[in-house]
Amino acid sequence: QLQASGGGLAQPGGSLRLSCAASGSIFRIGIMGWYRQTPGKQRELVSTITSAFSPNYADSVKGRFTISRDNAKNTVSLQMTNLTPEDTAVYYCYTRTVNNLGYWGQGTLVTVSS
Repeated sequence: QLQASGGGLAQPGGSLRLSCAASGSIFRIGIMGWYRQTPGKQRELVSTITSAFSPNYADSVKGRFTISRDNAKNTVSLQMTNLTPEDTAVYYCYTRTVNNLGYWGQGTLVTVSS
């Protein structure tokens, strides 16, 4: 129901763009966003955006990542710049409906390495 794409390998200082599309079976989408997880650690928030386009960022990515969404297409994107090895993780797309139903995407791997 959430299809993410755009992960891959980037060099330190490089950029990647993640995209996620919600299927038509998810109605009344409220929050959309991204979380990430590395082995042995809890999944952590990266960025979210409301249906009114109000963004929220983890301190670790502020000024480097930009989240955007298209309400007509039910898509959310994350532009990641100035990547560091600490950004290496599996990134998960997330959405929560206005009825507080949460959905997760399948995860896409981002590797930052020289």
